[in-house]
Amino acid sequence: MKNTPADPALAAPWDGRRSLVLFDGFCPFCRASVGWLKAMDWLGAVEFRSFRDTGAIPSMNPPLDPEKLDAEMHVVAAGGRRVFHGFWAFRHLAWRLPALVPAAPFLYIPGVGWLGQRVYLWIARNRFGLVPCKDGVCSLPAQGTESAR
Repeated sequence: MKNTPADPALAAPWDGRRSLVLFDGFCPFCRASVGWLKAMDWLGAVEFRSFRDTGAIPSMNPPLDPEKLDAEMHVVAAGGRRVFHGFWAFRHLAWRLPALVPAAPFLYIPGVGWLGQRVYLWIARNRFGLVPCKDGVCSLPAQGTESAR
């Protein structure tokens, strides 16, 4: 099943000028997290796409593995020369999102990467249980409410 982007501009191939976040567009928790990241992207330094839309995955050598994309958020750095995943993807983003820049240096303290990746992987494995679900259909609470719709 292909997840087609609602914004026609996202149907264009990634041009490599901005960092590209590849996230699980089928995951309500992931979509909400990306919403927060977009809100902090005041400078438009980052592009966000669901890896579920196969057209959103840039051609790379070696190619990005869909199973790994399903397991962790990936960030392809501007220019396409480096790919970060999990906690390291978040750390890469912290330098590009003005609201997170003050916290970015702390993400390099010895031990933070080790712990951050383990916490990230736990969240990623449990992401579908982190939002309210009913009858196998997950939804996010509406803004300003505590319960799911």
